[in-house]
Amino acid sequence: MGVPGPCPGSTGRHPAPVLDREEVDRALARLGAEYEAIETSLLALQDHAGRRLLEGADLSGTTKERWAVTERSITVLWSHFDTYTAALTQARELRARRRWPAPEDLVELSELLYGGVTVPGQAAAGDGPDRPGEWFTLEELVARINGLYARSLDVIVAADAVWSALPARIDLLSAELRRTRSLAHSVGVRPGEHPAGDDLERITDELARLRGQVIADPLAFWVSSSTGSSAPGGGRPDTGRYDRAARALEDVRREIEAVLDVRQDAERRLMQLRDVLSRADRTLTEARQARGEVLAKIAASEVPAVSGPSTALHEQLAAAADYRRRAQWHRLSPLLDSLEERAEDELHRARESLTAVTAPLAVRAELRGRLDAYKAKVARHGMTGDPLLQERYDAARRMLWSAPCDLRAAEQAVWRYQQAAAEALVPEQPGRGPDGPDGRGDV
Repeated sequence: MGVPGPCPGSTGRHPAPVLDREEVDRALARLGAEYEAIETSLLALQDHAGRRLLEGADLSGTTKERWAVTERSITVLWSHFDTYTAALTQARELRARRRWPAPEDLVELSELLYGGVTVPGQAAAGDGPDRPGEWFTLEELVARINGLYARSLDVIVAADAVWSALPARIDLLSAELRRTRSLAHSVGVRPGEHPAGDDLERITDELARLRGQVIADPLAFWVSSSTGSSAPGGGRPDTGRYDRAARALEDVRREIEAVLDVRQDAERRLMQLRDVLSRADRTLTEARQARGEVLAKIAASEVPAVSGPSTALHEQLAAAADYRRRAQWHRLSPLLDSLEERAEDELHRARESLTAVTAPLAVRAELRGRLDAYKAKVARHGMTGDPLLQERYDAARRMLWSAPCDLRAAEQAVWRYQQAAAEALVPEQPGRGPDGPDGRGDV
């Protein structure tokens, strides 16, 4: 814009250099271009949607304070622009007097372009109070206008960005919240009766508060750019509270969907639970009967006691059926989850009881099978008539087929029969058999 010149009547400053005609014309062209740019920016600022919203809004907090400062800055902006316009108009009129300006015209033009202009004494908010009759070169005045414009635009753009981003998103989330609440009520998820119902109330209150605060104080939800950018609106809306509410609503929606799944599958799951508990009860009944049989047939054996059916599980199953009849799906959902796990545990416990109770009978059956297997082996070798083998077989059989059976004694008897059979089935050594040195026994 040129070299700053002295103010008329000032001391300690050198006079502005006198420009020739071409330098004056170039300076006027630059000043005219800056004038057009400033005027366009100020008119855009005046018509900015964010500015109109700020003017008509009931503001509070940070936004109220900063907008009050910004309004005063905009007033100063126009005042400075008027001063700049008047100086440029005066210079243009002076230059238009003659095609070839006289020396005194060039002196006056030089002083006007590179000397200074007086701005009205106003309190330029945020920029310190101006001294009455303060002088600026046109270049300094442009810099001052640009600074006030940038700060004013920053406030307007930031507020408008928050208003453009958050209220619409909050409204969409609120609509989704209303649909979720309606669905929740249809499955019995209500405040005071289910945690998800309480969560919906909290989310509803939070969104209402958030929307009111965003409308009244948008700049409280603005995060300046971390890069230190000086561009107007350098930053982003702070969506932290909105995001937390959206996540909370999503959690509630998933829980309600789980409740809906329970409503659809309740009868099937209840039937499966009844079947599992019925099998567990039958297994326990079988175990108790088997225990009586073991105590009657097996002697000197420790047989574990068998407990009865789980009364608590049957009571909870009845409660689950009652919840289904009353459509209390939110209560039925966690109860079914718990019952399914515990019913499987109950069936497993019943099977373990049956296995533990029937273990002595399994041992007896295994001993009987072993005794019969060795008898068949002896018979294949034609040694059924061996008196020792027959005696030991009969002793073992009497123990295994008598009641009560002493398993320890029977196991010893089977072992003795096995030993005798093994010894009888060993082939004769060469040279000792009945057929001579190279003969083999008949077995």
